Amino acid sequence: MSKILVIADQKQNKIRKSTFEALSEGRKLCDSRGAELECVILGTAVSGLVASLAAYGTDRVYTVENPIFENYLNPAWVNALKGVIETSAPGLVLTPTCESSKDFMPGLVAAVNGCGIMDCSSLIWEGDKIIVDRPPLMAAKARSRVESAHPLVLLTLRAGSFDTIEPDSSKACEKIEVPFEAPSMLQVFKELITVASDRVSLDDASIVIGAGRGVKDEAGFELIETLADALGAAVGSTRALVESGLTPATLQVGQTGKVVTPDLYIACGISGAVQHTAGMSNSKVIVAINKDSEAPIFNIADYGLVGDLFKVI
Repeated sequence: MSKILVIADQKQNKIRKSTFEALSEGRKLCDSRGAELECVILGTAVSGLVASLAAYGTDRVYTVENPIFENYLNPAWVNALKGVIETSAPGLVLTPTCESSKDFMPGLVAAVNGCGIMDCSSLIWEGDKIIVDRPPLMAAKARSRVESAHPLVLLTLRAGSFDTIEPDSSKACEKIEVPFEAPSMLQVFKELITVASDRVSLDDASIVIGAGRGVKDEAGFELIETLADALGAAVGSTRALVESGLTPATLQVGQTGKVVTPDLYIACGISGAVQHTAGMSNSKVIVAINKDSEAPIFNIADYGLVGDLFKVI
C-alpha cells in the first residue's frame, strides 16, 4: 500500500473543513510509511481550489470538471470516482462522512471491488492491515473495531474525529485534469431545498448552541438564536423540537440527525437522551445548562450550570 487517495467534499466551490481533516490524517499516515498522498475533487469549476488542497500536503490532485457535478447525482459520482481510482491505484481511499458519501460509497466500493467501512473515528495503518474504530452503535450500546487486509480499502471519516495539520500555502502539487463524459442516467435533478440562514452551518461551526425541550416555545428559541449570534455560533436542536415544529429538520443533532464535533457545544435545556448525545458527545468542550441537576447531560458535560436556562443565558 504505497498511496492514499482522498476524495474531497466541496459544496458550491467551497471545500469543507472535514476534507482538510482527511488530508491531514492521510498526510500523517503517508509520512510514517513513505507513501504518496493524492486527492480528487469533482465540480463545475474546481481548478481554483487545488492550492487549498496542496497546502495540506497532497502530492497530486485530480480535478474532474463537468456541468453534471453542479448538483449531486449518484451515477455520475460513482462513474467519475471509479475512473480516478483505477488511474491512481491507491491502497487506501479516505473521504469525509457526509450526505453524498453516505450515498455513493456503497456503489463505489462495489464498482472497484474494494472493502468499504463507513463512519470511522480512528485509523491505524499496521503492516498491510488497516484498523479502524467506529463510534458508538445501536444507541451507544456497542462499539466496533474493524480490521481489513484487503488491497483496496475505502473509508468514510467522521467529521471532527481527526486533527488538522497547519496548512502551508507555499506548498505546491501536481495537478491532473481528468476528462469525463457523463453517463446515460435515468435520474434527473429537480430541485435543491435548503434553509436560508446567515449563520455559520452546523458542519463547519466551531461553536454550537444546542436547544432542547427546555426552551419551551418560540420566544425561548429566539433567546437561543440571540446567544448564537453573540458568539458567532451555529444552532442545533433535539428531535423533540423538530417534531414539535419549532425548528427545521436541518438543525437536528443526534442519532437520526447531524453529527457535530465543535470546539464548544452549549446544551440548553437538553436532558441528554442517548439519541441526541450520539450526535454531539465528541465535542471538545461541552457545557450543559439545565434546571434538573440529575439530567443525564451532566454525565458527559465538562461544565454544568444548574438553573433556569432563561436566567443563565
